Amino acid sequence: MEKTNKNLWIGIGVVIAVVLIVALIGVVALRPEPEVLMGEVVANEYRVANKVPGRLDTLYVQESSQVHAGDTLAFISSPEVDAKLTQAKAARTAASAQSSKANSGARQQQIASAYEMWQKAQAGVDIAKKSYDRVQALYDKKVVSAQKRDEVEAQYKAAMATANAAKQQYDLAMEGAQSQDRLAAQALVAQASGAVSEVESYIHDRFLIAPCDGEVMEIYPKRSELLGTGSPVMSILDMNDVWFTFSVREDLLKDLKVGNEVEVQIPALGEQTYKAKVTYLRAMASYATWRATKTNGQYDVKSFDVKLVPQEKIPDMRPGMTVIIKR
Repeated sequence: MEKTNKNLWIGIGVVIAVVLIVALIGVVALRPEPEVLMGEVVANEYRVANKVPGRLDTLYVQESSQVHAGDTLAFISSPEVDAKLTQAKAARTAASAQSSKANSGARQQQIASAYEMWQKAQAGVDIAKKSYDRVQALYDKKVVSAQKRDEVEAQYKAAMATANAAKQQYDLAMEGAQSQDRLAAQALVAQASGAVSEVESYIHDRFLIAPCDGEVMEIYPKRSELLGTGSPVMSILDMNDVWFTFSVREDLLKDLKVGNEVEVQIPALGEQTYKAKVTYLRAMASYATWRATKTNGQYDVKSFDVKLVPQEKIPDMRPGMTVIIKR
């Protein structure tokens, strides 16, 4: 009898243990899994492109190089730009010579020659005047005919016209170029100088300069390759401008409000968590909408683009790493 009771209690104990184990397994199995939102580390990326067409001559950096704003990254060889600079400087020299000529006026030899021609014409006027006076006196005395007097008068007037023209030539030589000519010559100099400045800027643009502090992520062309205007040469990551981006369904946006802080984890860096602030929240395009089945009364749920900015500098973090939020 005692043995029977003992076996009974053992059986009851076993049943109770089995029930407890099954209940514990059920609790663990039915416990809801934690919500996990997955995102990605993103850094601001700058594309460095060339302004002048040419050939990639020299690279001063390589991929993963750390650079600072203002560092020289590469040199683009462009013989055509050198030739254009020579042409522009030659045009400026020619324009400067024309302007100098317009401002300085006629040469001394030209002025002296004009003066001599004027004096010669003036002497002709004196002789013609004397001849006219004599003939006029004879005409008054009825000694010479009217035709003779008219011929001498015409010669006298022609001599005065010649002297007047010579005087105008002399005055023109003394005055030099007209003000409009001088202004036109100065404008040509300014135009040529502007062309030189433009080409010199292209000369400077043959050197590619780092726009910010960062890391060279990728170099696209190889040395000696030809590059067109605006061709991307390399990209630089600004590691001081890093954020996390998530695509989250709207029914999971709990606590993800602009200005809120949440804890994130970067699996590649271990189990440590970091604080990040929500700075951006926007509905994604319609093609990114997650559509639930409507058989159970559910509704279409949109996806939102969420941006979070880390509140501290995270060592060894790299763009492309996975970021998770656990709830």
